[in-house]
Amino acid sequence: MIEPTTVTIDTSSGLRIVADLWEGGDSMAAPVVLAHGGGQTRHAWGSTAGSLAATGHRVLTIDLRGHGDSDRAPDGDYHVTRFVDDAESVLDWIGQPVVWVGASLGGITGLTLSARRSDDLAALVLVDITPRPRPDGVERILAFMSDDLEHGFASLDEAADAVAAYQPHRPRPDDLSGLAKNLRQGDDGRWRWHWDPAFLATRDGSAQVDVSDFDLAERAAAALTLPTLLVRGRLSDLVTEAEAREFLAMVPHAEYLDVAGAAHMVAGDRNDVFADAVTRFVAKLDG
Repeated sequence: MIEPTTVTIDTSSGLRIVADLWEGGDSMAAPVVLAHGGGQTRHAWGSTAGSLAATGHRVLTIDLRGHGDSDRAPDGDYHVTRFVDDAESVLDWIGQPVVWVGASLGGITGLTLSARRSDDLAALVLVDITPRPRPDGVERILAFMSDDLEHGFASLDEAADAVAAYQPHRPRPDDLSGLAKNLRQGDDGRWRWHWDPAFLATRDGSAQVDVSDFDLAERAAAALTLPTLLVRGRLSDLVTEAEAREFLAMVPHAEYLDVAGAAHMVAGDRNDVFADAVTRFVAKLDG
């Protein structure tokens, strides 16, 4: 079993991006970057990174700016264009074309990145995100992220109860060690999500990204020529079948996977199906 090492990447803005790196050992296989959704961390990918590394790929799971162990933006700028700036630094650090796998915010980042650096991308995997997701689904996510933001949780069990109420389709875990990786315990003993609260200040309460970010993503989608896979959670209220079909009309060469039993956090809900699908998609690129 390949064990990751933790690395740091200096960005053009001076922020440090923290990532876990799996060295798969096949220099001919395209590296894979896994970029999480808003409010998550690099630990959100379950066994996907290990599965890809086991097939020879060099795999990098990153903490986006303001999330996990990466630096927080001192100016509080968390617009998508800033995440894309950081992603360019990640591409430069890797030094060869990558498969970008992005969930939600990480997917919008990868999609917008494709308009700037298409030659440095081998393929794109969008996980439950399209250029214009359903506003009511986004509002529900933002409402969950805002709950208990300042005061946090008295215990990991209390945090697990909040997650279970938000995701009633997913069994509440008995082992909370995975959840603990997305929280940090403060000096007051309370547990808070491990991301910068200023991240929400960039949002207007009705959209995960502002209108200009939506426009950038839509233009990038219309210009996509890269091998592309859209993965949707069938229970998602952010990307319904209508949003998926709209995207596939813009990107007719894209492959599409609708994952039963999964909502917005596809990798967490059905990691077995997700990891297998991404591994098979990437294997086709290797010829």
